[in-house]
Amino acid sequence: MGIRGVLLDFSGTLFRLEPGARPDDDFSSLDGSPLTPERVVELFALMTIPTGVPEHLPADLHDTWHRRDLDPRAHRAGYEASLGAPALALAPDVPSRLYDRMLDPESWRPYPDTGAVLRLLRERGLRVAVLSNIAWDLRPTFAAHGLLDLVDEFVLSFAEGVVKPDPKIFRLACERLGVDPADALMVGDSAEADGAATRIGCRFERVEPQATANRPDALLRAVGAHGIAG
Repeated sequence: MGIRGVLLDFSGTLFRLEPGARPDDDFSSLDGSPLTPERVVELFALMTIPTGVPEHLPADLHDTWHRRDLDPRAHRAGYEASLGAPALALAPDVPSRLYDRMLDPESWRPYPDTGAVLRLLRERGLRVAVLSNIAWDLRPTFAAHGLLDLVDEFVLSFAEGVVKPDPKIFRLACERLGVDPADALMVGDSAEADGAATRIGCRFERVEPQATANRPDALLRAVGAHGIAG
């Protein structure tokens, strides 16, 4: 059987957190000195690691961190605590403001071929699910970039009560799409989290979570490797 449904990860796969500079960006260090744009980029990178525990997260919040993609309150608490660690030396208001920026749909930039891949899958009559470990609704982000109508299902950990790499979430996504796992392809940036789709019989293709400017066609190549081409 050929591919009938495609499961797509969000962060590092379809979109990347790249807020860019804004006129109101007055983030500062604990000593009052402004953060450089390069430093802000580094901090946002800390907020999108797919697996593992942030280096600066206090030990008493590790359990909260592991639950973050199931509970929006735990998600905010974990990220703000990590960004507020003494070693990062940020002004007291910065962790919360950075977190709010992460929730802003305009802070997420689609990879150059995201729209092309979603349109290709629609043209081929393939069902599409966005499958993400995340603590907020992604529909506004897709809508902000004119891509919402190209996704059939959003299977989000906080809404479903299960996170990758648990096979249940992949099985649920396939059920929502009405396809057998053997006829589904999972595309994501984490071999550990997304690659677990193979445990229920899905195919898997990994993409590198690079800056959007450095990854023009990885998604097109990923689906092309499984016979889906324009």
